[in-house]
Amino acid sequence: MGYLNYPKMSHGGHLVNMINEYAKLKHEYGAQGIADIIGDTDKFLQAQLEKMTALQIDEKLSANEPNDLQEIKKLRIPAERRLWKTFDKPVYSDKVKGAFYGRMSGCILGAAVEFWSIDAMESWAKWIGDEFPNKHYWSKIKDPSGIHYGLSPSSGYTMEGLDGVPVDDDITYTLLGLLIAEDCGLNFTTEDVGKCWLKYLPYACTAEDVALCNLKKGIPSDKCGETDNPYVQWIGADIRSDPFGYLAPGMPEKAAEMAYYDAYISHRRNGIYGEMFFSAAIAAAFALNDPFEAINKALCEIPKESLLYKDVIWALDIKNTVKNYRHARELVDTRFEGMSGVHTNNNAALVIFGLQIGNGDFTKTIGNTVAMGLDNDCTGATVGSLFGACHGFGSIDKIWYEKFNNKLHSYLIDRPSFTIDDVLNRFAKLAEKNVNG
Repeated sequence: MGYLNYPKMSHGGHLVNMINEYAKLKHEYGAQGIADIIGDTDKFLQAQLEKMTALQIDEKLSANEPNDLQEIKKLRIPAERRLWKTFDKPVYSDKVKGAFYGRMSGCILGAAVEFWSIDAMESWAKWIGDEFPNKHYWSKIKDPSGIHYGLSPSSGYTMEGLDGVPVDDDITYTLLGLLIAEDCGLNFTTEDVGKCWLKYLPYACTAEDVALCNLKKGIPSDKCGETDNPYVQWIGADIRSDPFGYLAPGMPEKAAEMAYYDAYISHRRNGIYGEMFFSAAIAAAFALNDPFEAINKALCEIPKESLLYKDVIWALDIKNTVKNYRHARELVDTRFEGMSGVHTNNNAALVIFGLQIGNGDFTKTIGNTVAMGLDNDCTGATVGSLFGACHGFGSIDKIWYEKFNNKLHSYLIDRPSFTIDDVLNRFAKLAEKNVNG
């Protein structure tokens, strides 16, 4: 049993499906009264949903996990919050390139097997003759004729088919973060984020989808994340961390603040802290060469009594005991039993274990992180970014990027493609301004 001891979940989905299928069958048999039963079922389910959302939360837990930035700051541990006083252009150029290329590489590797079980990945690797954990992109992909995000052929995520960086939300949100800072400045607000979402973001998933739909309904940006949104602690804000780390090198507090205003549009509590945490870690990595030092520095930017803080500490405390990717997953499944596989906290632990197993080797780091499963395009991207920000571009074997061809594809409105060099130059321009004031 995991430490959160989730209650046993309802099997209502199965029951609703059975009701619907019997309704069709009974209609075919000429039965009467079907519509009344379905109507009563819908009314009952709606009433149960309203009861669930109306339940009172634990006030003590809530006080330990505030949503207000100033209250969050009050609950941090003391720390040095600015590591760079001036902008170091040569170091920045190498590390931001490493971070961005690392992010793209980890994402592509994971996107081909997103949410696959470990057994399924191992079996597929054996079937196609690939090493596992991977030492290069997958040589083959299931359904190669499929279209990812309606734009990139599935074959484009393989060693042979790769031509530029294919579309994925984990990369698109990195680009969107840059556009937010360019359009609205480095001191943007959540309202600015909302305007940019409406301008650039055509669609989204889970918490982001709820927030985007709420924006289109005219709900204010600062209310979109808490309106009809059960996904507020999921990983969606976490995967938007990177641009703010790139924009605030050596400034973990500033990176966390930028991440806060971005996260608030769609997330609350640990969902917000996840974006703040990884943004701060990546920012710190520009001034440090050890990802675990960067992680410890990033912990200083989130509430010390929050679940995420405690879960990261747990992962750090036991990381030296982790034997391999399968053992890492077993540890996470045990501690977080019942938690969604796309939650912020369990996936954050996998990133830490991936860094430990990788032990300074980029290929081992992203390969083993993806091999752990759960939301493994997200964890692969995050671990690759943090690794690259610590160790620089030279730490990444060219096998991972030689077919990027200086181009990447996106589904952002009126922004279908970018050149990688241009994106890096645009990050550098704003980062220098941010550090030097």
